[in-house]
Amino acid sequence: MSITTLHITNGNSLSENLREFDYQGDILTWQEMLCEGPTIAKIDSQEFHDIRRKFLSERYDIVVNEKELKEELSKLDDVSNYTEIVLWFEYDLYCHINMIGVLNLLHQKNIKLPLYLVCSGRITGKQGLFGLAELTQEQLRQHYNDKIRLTEDDKDLAIALWRIYCGKDHNIFKPYIVETSSFKYLSNCLKAHLKRFPNALNGLDTIEAHILKIVKDKPINNRNHLLGYALNYQGFYGYGDLQLDHIIKTLSIFFTEDEQGINLNRKGHEALMNHHNFASVVNNNLYFGGVRRLDYQFSPSRNKLVKTIINAY
Repeated sequence: MSITTLHITNGNSLSENLREFDYQGDILTWQEMLCEGPTIAKIDSQEFHDIRRKFLSERYDIVVNEKELKEELSKLDDVSNYTEIVLWFEYDLYCHINMIGVLNLLHQKNIKLPLYLVCSGRITGKQGLFGLAELTQEQLRQHYNDKIRLTEDDKDLAIALWRIYCGKDHNIFKPYIVETSSFKYLSNCLKAHLKRFPNALNGLDTIEAHILKIVKDKPINNRNHLLGYALNYQGFYGYGDLQLDHIIKTLSIFFTEDEQGINLNRKGHEALMNHHNFASVVNNNLYFGGVRRLDYQFSPSRNKLVKTIINAY
C-alpha cells in the first residue's frame, strides 16, 4: 500500500521549503500563535475562531483571512485519502502550544491516522537551538527520516495539557514537567511557560527581565538593535518580532532613549535589583489560554504560581 502524507507545518517558511525540496504529500500550514491570548478547549468551533480573531485584531492589528483559514482547515474534514499525518513543530514554547492545539483538533475531529512528529532543536556538533526553517536541506531530510511516531500516551498527554492550558490553574502543569514522552523539549517549555507570569519579587516575567538585562549589559543603539538581541537570545520561548516588539514597548518605562542609544533608568535598575514589584506598573494582563497573566505570580522560592494578593479572595 502506498503512503499518502498530510504534512502539518508550523508556518509558511517551512511549507515553502517542503515544496521546494519535493516532499511528497499535501501540506496544511498552521499559522496560529496560541501561546498568547484566550483559548477554549474546543478548537473545532466558531466560538474558538471568534475569540482568536478578536484577540489578534485588538492586540496586534492582525486581520484574519477567514477564507484562507477555512481552506487550510478543510483539509482535515476528509482525511480518507491519507495514510499518515506528519507534524512539523519546533523545540520552543510557541511551537509546543500550537502543537498540542493541533493534536487536540485532530482528536476532536476523531482522526485516527498514524501521527508522526518532526521536531528540531539541538543539532549534533552545533551550538544553540535551530528552527526547522533554519535547517539545510540535508539536515531537514535527516530530521524527517528520524521522525517519531506518537503513541496513544503521547496523544493523551497532549489532550491533558491543552485542557490545563485552557483552564484556570496552570500549576497543574508542574507534574507533567517530569513526564516521559516523545516530546523531547516539553519539560523545558512547561518550565518556561510558568515563568511567563510575573516574578513575585520584581513583577517582571523571564523575558521582560532578560530584555532589561540586555539593555544593562550591552551597548544598544536603538529598539531594532534591542529587538535583534531579544530574538536571538530568548531560550525556549520562540517569540516572533510582533510579540517581542510589543514587550519592548511596554518596558519603555524602564529605559531612556537618545542619540547615544538605550540605557536603563532608575526604575530599570530597581526592577533588576528586586527593589519593587512592578507588575501593576507594566500592567500586561494578557491571557494565557484560560487564565489572565496578572492573576498569578511566579514564586522563585516555592517554584510555583501563587495567586496575586489582589485576586486572592
